[in-house]
Amino acid sequence: MNLLTGLLAVAALLVAAWIRAAGTAVSQIPRADAHHDAAEGKRGARIVASLLDDRPRIPPSVGIVCSVLLVVATVLAMAAMDRVMSPLVLAALVVGVVAVGDVLPRLAGFAQPRPIAYASAHLLNLVVRVGGWAAEKPPEDNGNGADDSEEESDEGELAMISSVLRFSDTVVREVMTPRLDMVTIPADATTEEMAAAAIEHGFSRFPVTDGDDVVGVLLVKDLLPGLTGRNGEATARSLMRPAVFVPEVKPVSELLTEMRANKTHMCIVVDEFGDIAGLVTIEDLLEELVGEISDETDEEEIWVEPLGEGTWRIDARLPVEELARLLQTELPEGDWDTVGGLILGLAERVPEEAESFVVDSARLEVTRMQGRRVAEVKVTAVPAEEGEG
Repeated sequence: MNLLTGLLAVAALLVAAWIRAAGTAVSQIPRADAHHDAAEGKRGARIVASLLDDRPRIPPSVGIVCSVLLVVATVLAMAAMDRVMSPLVLAALVVGVVAVGDVLPRLAGFAQPRPIAYASAHLLNLVVRVGGWAAEKPPEDNGNGADDSEEESDEGELAMISSVLRFSDTVVREVMTPRLDMVTIPADATTEEMAAAAIEHGFSRFPVTDGDDVVGVLLVKDLLPGLTGRNGEATARSLMRPAVFVPEVKPVSELLTEMRANKTHMCIVVDEFGDIAGLVTIEDLLEELVGEISDETDEEEIWVEPLGEGTWRIDARLPVEELARLLQTELPEGDWDTVGGLILGLAERVPEEAESFVVDSARLEVTRMQGRRVAEVKVTAVPAEEGEG
């Protein structure tokens, strides 16, 4: 009987240690990281991410379950050693239980948070359910909505962390303005022509082109002396500044650091063959982190316009992953970033207006072309059987 009691005491102690290590480990994982790992398919990450959605519930749940198990382990151990119990043995027993059941597991949880938390995901989920009654949220502070404010702040923090995680994996091609959408000024443009372009488009900088090549960047503030007649009749070539060229596969995190260090606000993007692929501004990079930045002169762009149940008009520059989220499905992966690129990949040629393609559970119809570029697409959700056909 004493041997069985001792084994039960050891089992209770080891389970308590495991739960304590897992509870400590999960407390070290940012919620956004867990969601990111879950998206990458790491085993156990989805459960941990779900638990972290209600983080305040975890510590008391783990605490009460561990406490019960440690008490049970201590009582069983004392029962197993009833004939050899002495003050010294009792002290050693207490120290051993605290060290094995609490201190060492905490150290392990701090040292290897993700492996331990993800491997213990199912156990943690059970512990939180069993001890959940002890994890009640505190009441609102005098009814002033402090809890709601804190939750909103937490959601904002999560959104920022998620943006940073995406930012680290993004390349310039994904955020640039494509070549066909660039507003440029010819190198031989006069002062009046440059001023008219600045008034029409409201930009502070323009790429200066000579044929198909970008030869510099015009700052509107450099144009102002010419408008007063102090510089005589100037051309864009005489006023432009050197352009900075960057490859389209450069990580945006590196480019942002370089642009800040060099005080550069606009870069011209080139592809692997040295051709102009587009342009990128420091505002484009910051918007990847903090969201859309608009001022009173910006016109709102409509990327997705609902046309009815299961039908949308889509700007072809919309990222493919945004369309996948809208349709709640997976779309083919390939060497494209936008819906327009996806259609080009499906067609393997330049499509024509009114031409349509069925992919997974959606029909993509080209509704407007801009030269050789897909500009607008009508997306219609279709039944799975039709999509497979």
